[in-house]
Amino acid sequence: MAIANHIEKVRQGLREGRFTSEAAVSQGILLPALHELGWPVFDTSIVIPEYSVEGRRVDYALCHPQNRPAVFIEVKKVGLSEGAERQLFEYAFHLGVPMAILTDGQEWSFYLPGEQGRYDERRVYKLDLLERDVAEAESRLKRYLSFDNVSSGAALKAARSDYQNVARIRIIKSNFPKAWEALLKEQDSLLLDLLAEKVEDLCGYKPDLDTCSQYLELQIQNSMHHDKYESEIIPPVKQTKPFSRSTHHVHTRTIDNFKFVFKGKEFKARSAIEVMIKLFQLLSQEDNGFLDRFASRKHGKKRRYLSKNKKDLYPGRPDLVERNSVEVVAGWWLGTNYSRRSIQDIIELALEVAGSQLRNATKINVL
Repeated sequence: MAIANHIEKVRQGLREGRFTSEAAVSQGILLPALHELGWPVFDTSIVIPEYSVEGRRVDYALCHPQNRPAVFIEVKKVGLSEGAERQLFEYAFHLGVPMAILTDGQEWSFYLPGEQGRYDERRVYKLDLLERDVAEAESRLKRYLSFDNVSSGAALKAARSDYQNVARIRIIKSNFPKAWEALLKEQDSLLLDLLAEKVEDLCGYKPDLDTCSQYLELQIQNSMHHDKYESEIIPPVKQTKPFSRSTHHVHTRTIDNFKFVFKGKEFKARSAIEVMIKLFQLLSQEDNGFLDRFASRKHGKKRRYLSKNKKDLYPGRPDLVERNSVEVVAGWWLGTNYSRRSIQDIIELALEVAGSQLRNATKINVL
């Protein structure tokens, strides 16, 4: 099986949430990829698992010559690689290993620990297997990680060339508008929260997340005018006095005619949140492994949509944890502080994880 075929297989598995642990990422993604890239994965003098570094262990050391590490690889569970660079860099510094790779199976970050700058500034390239096309993913994995390139020194030379290439500055600058537009389109809940809180700081009234979502959509269309926004989007304010932060008040839009169809049966709900909760309950009843697979997917930038520990739903925001989480089934917590657009995205992700049979048997839209 060529590396391109393996990448396609991994992409499908990631979409379905099949990699639910670090071990699954190692055995189902990393080791087959190394095999396809020419590494003798069964030779433990070349591919060394749990390599010892001053009493600690790095997940894999790729060696050339034998028993001499040229690349360190640290593996994390899907979606949980954030913040793991420091540990990996410490391993590399102790032994002078020139290249380090951090991966959760979906995202692959290639680093040169010996270069200057912050951790993120020493990252040569970040590859997301679900965002990049297969050809790009194949090219980058071969460039930095093939056995021939690592053993010949070509991989390190290419990484250093890419790191020093001043063209990357121009690329970064040219992508700022695209990045901003993508942030507006994706409408990450953290961005919506920041917008809602800043409005409350300025006027004392906190808009609901749907209102914030509609405002961002107007921004994208470049047709937003202050008067139009006030008259067409913001409903008349009914409060007689501003909210204080101590009240922790959050608006929840409720509509009595939300309906969706699941396996031929129609369900009704009063809000988009209720639709999302009910769907998760139905999917978990149909498939015992659904919640584990969904939790293994990459979620928001910082938050987890679903977790066994509800504190993971809103890191650093205990106020949101208590007010905006629900135990969707015993032992599993689902976040609810999302706009309808975000809820629709979560629903679509859930149906992707559930698989084609259940996805085709479901008709649902909360927008």
